Amino acid sequence: MEMQRGHALEKYRNYLRILVELQLRPHLRGKIDLSGIVQQTLFEAHQAQPKLEAIEDDLLPWLRRVLLNNLADEIRKTQRVKRGGGREISLACALEQSSLTLEAFAIADQESPSHYLMKQEQILNLTAALARLPEAQREALILQHWHNWPLAQIAEHMGRTRAAVAGLIKRAIQSLRNDFRE
Repeated sequence: MEMQRGHALEKYRNYLRILVELQLRPHLRGKIDLSGIVQQTLFEAHQAQPKLEAIEDDLLPWLRRVLLNNLADEIRKTQRVKRGGGREISLACALEQSSLTLEAFAIADQESPSHYLMKQEQILNLTAALARLPEAQREALILQHWHNWPLAQIAEHMGRTRAAVAGLIKRAIQSLRNDFRE
């Protein structure tokens, strides 16, 4: 029974990983263990599994809250400076916004509440497709589409030419399109 619970939560790994990548500012990427945050979140979900069965429809929002707390803890550790509650509130808003952006990206025109489960599955499929992208493509795509960085800034950050970054983004988008055509 315990192994089945762990496997059931495993399908959320890519979703959580992509949300962390979307939230983490590029200058913190080398300082924070993304996999560790995701692993901690899945561990906490595994520990709370009996309670989660009662809120199965609200599992994604619950996972986002746990992920937010774990990410905020890690950011606090790296900054070693006390901050007010405003930073945590803005991080919560940003995490929720990224999740909503993923949902909008996954399903453009579905508004019916009856599509909720299908929407969750599409979000998980999108985050799995993003996770399969080569790291450079995923990073360039995230910086442009989620952080709204211009090509020149991405190129400087990644140590590449603007044309190379444009190519990375183009290939990333094409890969995502191919994943969803199948």
